[in-house]
Amino acid sequence: MDQQQSANMALITAIVAVATLGGFLFGFDSGVINGTVDGLRIAFDSDDVGTGFNVASMLLGCAVGAFLAGRLADILGRKRTLLLAALFFIVSAYGSGIAGSSAEFVVYRVIGGLAVGAASVLAPAYISEVTPAHLRGRLSSLQQIMIIIGLTVAFLSNYLLAEFAGASTNALWMGFEAWRWMFWMELIPATIFLVALFFIPESPRYLVAKERNEDAQKVLGRLFGTGFAERKVAEIKTSIAADHAPRLSDLLDRHSGKIRPIVWTGIGLAVFQQLVGINVVFYYGAVLWQAVGFSESDALKINILSGSISIAACLAAIALIDRIGRKPLLLVGSVGMAVTLAAMAFAFQSGSIVDGSLVLSDSAGVIALVSANAYVAFFNFSWGPVMWVMLGEMFPNQIRGSGLAVSGFAQWTANFGITMTFPIMLASIGLTGAYGFYAISAAISVLFVWKLVHETKGLELEDMKG
Repeated sequence: MDQQQSANMALITAIVAVATLGGFLFGFDSGVINGTVDGLRIAFDSDDVGTGFNVASMLLGCAVGAFLAGRLADILGRKRTLLLAALFFIVSAYGSGIAGSSAEFVVYRVIGGLAVGAASVLAPAYISEVTPAHLRGRLSSLQQIMIIIGLTVAFLSNYLLAEFAGASTNALWMGFEAWRWMFWMELIPATIFLVALFFIPESPRYLVAKERNEDAQKVLGRLFGTGFAERKVAEIKTSIAADHAPRLSDLLDRHSGKIRPIVWTGIGLAVFQQLVGINVVFYYGAVLWQAVGFSESDALKINILSGSISIAACLAAIALIDRIGRKPLLLVGSVGMAVTLAAMAFAFQSGSIVDGSLVLSDSAGVIALVSANAYVAFFNFSWGPVMWVMLGEMFPNQIRGSGLAVSGFAQWTANFGITMTFPIMLASIGLTGAYGFYAISAAISVLFVWKLVHETKGLELEDMKG
């Protein structure tokens, strides 16, 4: 009986559901800050720079969390590291709401960032290690949908709490302002995540790496049946270098001493996902559309439309990723993003400045709106889910934790850089220059994928080459 026939899909589905709660919290923690900016400014009497750092501080924690999680996962295990992340989510949610100063708030947000960074790299990696090869891409892609759902739920929660209180800065329950309750709402999914993690097994790849072969065989037996478990434990043992435990130096080629090509590919995937400017849409969507003449109400409606398109595009990616492969999706996404970003830059270039704001003609406005939503669709059809899938599966067993650590750090560092530089680019080279840069990055990513990314569809993790 093969892996496909004997897979215990009920257990696998339950494991994936628990692991992707990390993605949901990733999205919620990223989105909740949007509704709290006014409350933070008033509560901490902070200027624009201080408020901006309060908002962006989480990203610094994300970079560190992503880097440390990969190594901790090799030392403590995937499950224990996710448990630690769940605890950090709880501490951050409570502390961010109770914080009495800007410095205290930043500390709690950085703690939340550590959790987000860890969840961002570990959830898809853990899923890839406990799912059958023929479904791995599909199931790992669910992480991206859960991130978007988490963002959407945070936006909805913020809206409802602010409406109930009258404003985010007004007192709600127990005399605390609504913006504080926005953070405390995260305690509900974070606690569910923590409890649920106790009921899922440790990764069999980690167990074999720690020479706990009997435990690994039990887990694989529950997932795929006894016969498959015996063969798979033997394969995993063969694929893991017997002379030492995983370590960062494994990222270097043993003969040349240079960084392995597969590591550069992982870093490239992580960085290009950010260089195409997607987080400008996530973090500055309303600001962007108001900058080109839309009202605040219309801008918020466009953001809702973009979110709906994102989910639909992710579902399309899930349907195709294990059929046509990862590389074709990345290529289609890169070409589509390059074209749509260039169209947006062209539309913005044709506008005129009126009273300090960019005003577009009706035709240019339509081009900008259609191109922006097509861009979001191309991203979430390709680089959004596929980058996380590939980082979770492309590295050989020996270097998976270390490869994730370095790639995750690169991804969140690039995220921070793009997020912080967009306002500067907006003021210096304008929307045309900013989106021109993102379009060029997307075009370069076509060459990167074509030359350096290798297909992983259908391959067992033990067959990944470094």
